[in-house]
Amino acid sequence: MSASTRSSDTAAARHAEAIADRGYTIIEDAIPEDLRQQLLETIDRLMVELGIEFGANHFLGERTRRIFNLLSRDPLFQAVPLLSPVLTVVESVLDDGALLSSLTAIEMHPGQHAQPLHADDGSIPLPRPHQTLACPAIWALTDFTEENGATRLIPGSHRRPRIPGRGEPDDDAVLATMDAGSVLVYDGAVWHGGGANESDARRVGIVNNYCAGWVRTEECQLLALDRDQVTACPPRLRRMLGYGVYRGLIGHVDQEDPGNWFGEQSETSMVWESMR
Repeated sequence: MSASTRSSDTAAARHAEAIADRGYTIIEDAIPEDLRQQLLETIDRLMVELGIEFGANHFLGERTRRIFNLLSRDPLFQAVPLLSPVLTVVESVLDDGALLSSLTAIEMHPGQHAQPLHADDGSIPLPRPHQTLACPAIWALTDFTEENGATRLIPGSHRRPRIPGRGEPDDDAVLATMDAGSVLVYDGAVWHGGGANESDARRVGIVNNYCAGWVRTEECQLLALDRDQVTACPPRLRRMLGYGVYRGLIGHVDQEDPGNWFGEQSETSMVWESMR
């Protein structure tokens, strides 16, 4: 093992410990500058081409625009779920069977009010607290500041026995301020919400939501992309979309790993092969 690999593993473990302890961490300078610029340019182009409008309610944001299902929009977005500094941390929190739950661009304009506190795994009906089921990563494509609506988080709230209620106060919230190019990674159970944009500039980011390999994804990735788009994805990303099996069982088709359908024979050990 090289020194750089050991350093990367140590950093990932440190970030994973922070997520377990307080519910979140920030990976600074994670996004290569050329990729950050390309993502901004592509999102700006898509906002125009797709005619994206502001949100229809307080949660989505009356001064916020969102592009869902980014992988289907441009091949450039394939780089997002696979970015090593982030994926290494996510796999340390979940495991290497993590799936891509959703991939969304968010552009918050001046005048946007603070988003209500919520938990991203709030729709999953399990007793709380529970093991980490989702591990979202928010990419800062512009600076996230106190003035432009940096994400608010309640430290340690992923260990609470409930999700936040309507109008939940945020007196003990902290702001995840970070420079463009940084990534906020958090437990999907942590209470959080976008801040208020009281600046004169927009705040742009990407929410890359990962989930455990046995959890149903937020966006139905198996239908979101057509066969040609899936074929063009790298093998790890195809597995992240659901074209693979988790622990040799979950996701199989007629006892076969669906990843085999794309010309690359999987070395997955199916569960029944070991049950002799």
